[in-house]
Amino acid sequence: MIRPLLMGVVLCVVYGSSKPTEKTSRVHDDGRNHDYDHEAFLGREEARSFEQLRPEESRRRLSIIVDKMDRDGDGFVSGAELNDWIKRAQMQHVSDSVAAQWDDFDADADGRISWDEYKNVTYGSYLESPQTDGDYNYTHMMMRDERRFRVADGNGDMVANKQEFTAFLHPEEHEHMKDVVVQETIEDVDKNGDGLIDLQEYIGDMYLSEDDEDEPDWVTKERQQFAEFRDKNDDGKMDREETLDWILPPDYDHAAAEAQHLLHEADADQDGKLSKEEILDKLDVFVGSQVTDFGEALLRHDEF
Repeated sequence: MIRPLLMGVVLCVVYGSSKPTEKTSRVHDDGRNHDYDHEAFLGREEARSFEQLRPEESRRRLSIIVDKMDRDGDGFVSGAELNDWIKRAQMQHVSDSVAAQWDDFDADADGRISWDEYKNVTYGSYLESPQTDGDYNYTHMMMRDERRFRVADGNGDMVANKQEFTAFLHPEEHEHMKDVVVQETIEDVDKNGDGLIDLQEYIGDMYLSEDDEDEPDWVTKERQQFAEFRDKNDDGKMDREETLDWILPPDYDHAAAEAQHLLHEADADQDGKLSKEEILDKLDVFVGSQVTDFGEALLRHDEF
C-alpha cells in the first residue's frame, strides 16, 4: 500500500480549534503523478476546481490560462514561460496560505502574531484540558511548533511579522530554516530514535507493504537511489547532511524540473515549445484529476 508522498500534509485539527503546522514536502520524486502536475502548473487554489468542471469548460478555462502564459504572444508557450508560470503559482500559493491564516492568529489585530497568540489559537482547547491519549501527541507537536517559531523569529522577540510568519509556515522556502526542516524530517522518519535514517525507515516513509503484495518497481528504484545517492558515506544511514541533500537538494530547481517534465509530456512535435493545442490535448496532465485535493479558485467567475 502506497502512503501519500508528503505535499504538505497533517491537517489535523486540535479539538476543533486551529491546526499545528504542516509537515514540509520532502520527496523530490522522479516518478511523477498527475496530482503534482496539477498543483505545480495551476497552484493549489486553482487545481482542485477543475475536477468540478465539465470537460469543455475545463478546456475553455485552460485555454485562457495558456494565453496568459504566452507572454511574448507568439502563439507558443516556451520552457522559460512555463517555468515562470510555475514559479508564479508557487509564490502565489505561499502568499495565499499566509493571508488565509493571518487573521485567525493575529488575535489583537496589531499586524503581528506572537507565539502566545499562535499557541492559544492552535492548542487552546488542549491546554485547557490536556489529554495524553488519542492519535496525536499535542505536547510534542507544540514543542516542535515553538522550536520552528523561534527559528523563524529573526529578532528573537517571539512575535512574528508577515515575513517571519511566512518562514514559519513555509520553512522549506527559506535558507535560514533549513536546519529545522532537516530536524523535523528526521523526527518524522527515524523510527528507532538514533537520529539517523536507515533504508527501512526511508522506504517506510513512502511505502507500506502488504504481506501478499509484490514490491512495485518504483520502490526497488528508491532502494537503489538510497544506496547510490542518498547514503553518500556508505554507512547504511542518512545523517543530517545527507538528509538535507535529500529533501532540499542544492542544485534542484523545482519549477524548472516540473516545467521540463510537462514540456516532455506535451510537446508532441518535439520542437521545444508548446502550442495551445498540445497543452489542451494533454488536459489530463495539466488539470482535471478526480483525485486532486486542492483549490476552488477557478469556480469563481471573475477571471473567466
